[in-house]
Amino acid sequence: MGAALNRLNDYFFKWLFGREERKDVLLSFLNAVLSLENQAELIDITLAERELDPDGLSDKLARLDILGRAGDGSLINIEVQVANQYDMDKRTLYYWARLYQSQLQKGQPYKALCRTVTINVLDYRFLPDDRKYHSMYSLYEAESHHRLNRDLEMHFLELPKWKEHPKVKTRLDKWIVYLCNTDAEEMEEIAMSEPAIKKALTAEEIFLKQDKERYMYEMREKAIRDEISQMTGAREEGRLEGKLEIAAKMLERGIDLRDIAEITGLAE
Repeated sequence: MGAALNRLNDYFFKWLFGREERKDVLLSFLNAVLSLENQAELIDITLAERELDPDGLSDKLARLDILGRAGDGSLINIEVQVANQYDMDKRTLYYWARLYQSQLQKGQPYKALCRTVTINVLDYRFLPDDRKYHSMYSLYEAESHHRLNRDLEMHFLELPKWKEHPKVKTRLDKWIVYLCNTDAEEMEEIAMSEPAIKKALTAEEIFLKQDKERYMYEMREKAIRDEISQMTGAREEGRLEGKLEIAAKMLERGIDLRDIAEITGLAE
């Protein structure tokens, strides 16, 4: 494999974080994200199977769910997206709602519901704050900002924002360094201070030596590239149609052809 390993490839991401033998790697990442809450660290997590089959290479672009129930009862879902499909707010609300509702069996009281957390790892900018790469949303009273409860928790990690203002101060910063494919020298330095990241790097070597895993990874990379190309083509086609529509209206109003070409960028 000539190019550097893409750690946001959803097939590889689930292989690394979604295996029982590497629960400590997943827990390290989760505790790095959830430390925002200044609460006790998670010490165990039980992984759950999802409908998403890693063999399904034509699934939606870079969509991967990792689901687990932590030792404190919390349901935690991680999703990775490498291309902006402009629906991440509604998508994460939908999956949060499905997970929250799924906990309650017939006859159980509402107090049986546990905290449900979604963590979205995004390789694009999504939220308005230009410098804040980690954001957490919950339910708050609009004026007093009183938090209703901890049951709804949504985290967004926007990797491009970290790349624009890189820093390595927290454990989460170290994990972002890892996910962003930073150069080998810096990665080695990070791994010395974070055992779980060192284990992740060792696991990568195993992954790359397995022909089946490399093949699945490469097929997924191709599927991602093809879908990004299709999305780009569709946007370009939409822009052209928009320009043509504007040009047609300007022609109807008798505007000079050269002026129309200059305004729209279309050839006369």
